[in-house]
Amino acid sequence: MGVRFWLQGRLSRTTRGERRGSAACPLLNHNLSAFKKLVTGGGGLRWWSTAVAVGLGSCYPTLAMVITRTELATFGGGCFWCTEAVFRALRGVTDVQPGYAGGSVPNPSYEQVCSGSTGHAEAIQITFDGTLVTFHDLLAVFFATHDPTTRNRQDADVGTQYRSAIFYHSEEQEQQAAAFMAELTNDGTFAQPILTELTPFTSFYPAEDHHQRYFERNSDQPYCAAVINPKLAKLRATFAHLLAEPSS
Repeated sequence: MGVRFWLQGRLSRTTRGERRGSAACPLLNHNLSAFKKLVTGGGGLRWWSTAVAVGLGSCYPTLAMVITRTELATFGGGCFWCTEAVFRALRGVTDVQPGYAGGSVPNPSYEQVCSGSTGHAEAIQITFDGTLVTFHDLLAVFFATHDPTTRNRQDADVGTQYRSAIFYHSEEQEQQAAAFMAELTNDGTFAQPILTELTPFTSFYPAEDHHQRYFERNSDQPYCAAVINPKLAKLRATFAHLLAEPSS
């Protein structure tokens, strides 16, 4: 979990004019020195608990706080041009990077991965704010926008690099993914068995520059029109509540 503070006004002014006393804010005296280190860059603190942050906020009204929880998710769902475009459209997603996961060769090239000799899947690594979009939300989008029942294949893309895979980063992610797949199976969502690989995350290698943000730069290409646009249309129709606000 990451905690970011935006300091509105000078800290010295707020401490002089807006302190409400330690009785009103028992967290204050204990945490103020650490807080000063955090906002001035002098401390090694990476995060505070929500309780501490809210306690400080109640004592210093001019300290505006935004609590964020930065998490990672790594999925393989066929061509990473497609999956990147889908997940970039979601609220709370701060970055999506296409690359390679699940293989045995360090820093593979696209050509090596396509040969099937490295064991990697084309994957995306998603950085997201867990307070705005959950891992469960990402799973719902993942299973709705690719076919998890075809082995080593998505549409016309064939090869082990196109397998369906979830590379979990924690035991919690593993449990959530397993439960989600079991629910889909019990509900009969797919006519065929789910073949998604559920495996622990080990490493991720970013793809070459020309693969990054491919859809944004090449939306007029035939592949984008024929394959990616229908996925985005389904996303907008099914998950409108998860979409990011249009940038102004």
